[in-house]
Amino acid sequence: MDTYINNLEWRYATKKFDSTKKISSEDLEKLLKSIQLSASSYGMQPYEVLIIKDPEVRKKLQPEAFNQSQITEASHLIVFANLTSISEEHVDAYLDNISKIREIQVEKLNGFKDMLANTVLQQSKEEQSAWAEKQTYIALGNLLSAAANYKIDVCPMEGFDAGKFDEILGLKEKGLSTAVIAAIGYRSEEDVAQHAKKVRKQKEELFQHI
Repeated sequence: MDTYINNLEWRYATKKFDSTKKISSEDLEKLLKSIQLSASSYGMQPYEVLIIKDPEVRKKLQPEAFNQSQITEASHLIVFANLTSISEEHVDAYLDNISKIREIQVEKLNGFKDMLANTVLQQSKEEQSAWAEKQTYIALGNLLSAAANYKIDVCPMEGFDAGKFDEILGLKEKGLSTAVIAAIGYRSEEDVAQHAKKVRKQKEELFQHI
């Protein structure tokens, strides 16, 4: 536990990456596994995750993210894209997956299906999209924690034009929209932000024990 906390103390939102250092395929798979294992409401994971290594694609994205250097300098760029609406087909696909993995008849999940039909499927498309977007941030949190554990740097980013990202990545026609992105790699020695003391609320201000 002490090591884990120390690693969280070590991490920060990396401002400048060392473009010569790349994440190994083995370490990348560990980070992706942490995203895959993330909690989500009802377990539905109403999003997809794009792993962008192609330098040409990232050059196209950079101007739509205020030309931030992390977009092109990091080893990889992770794009979390939420579903813009949730359909009965999405629910059925999720229940089929449960049936296969847990080796139970899908008919035994009818109660769960009814619950999803009376909650998620009753929301407006705008509400569904907002709900799905929130789930991506839980997955992002898992990525941040796992990356710190493996001493891999991450910069979570909201400074981008989601519509332009969607256009470049062809997301709209897939019923997806860019929610949040994360540049991952290794910090540059020139990044002065790594030497700044971490600023967080004091425990007495942040926590209430009731």
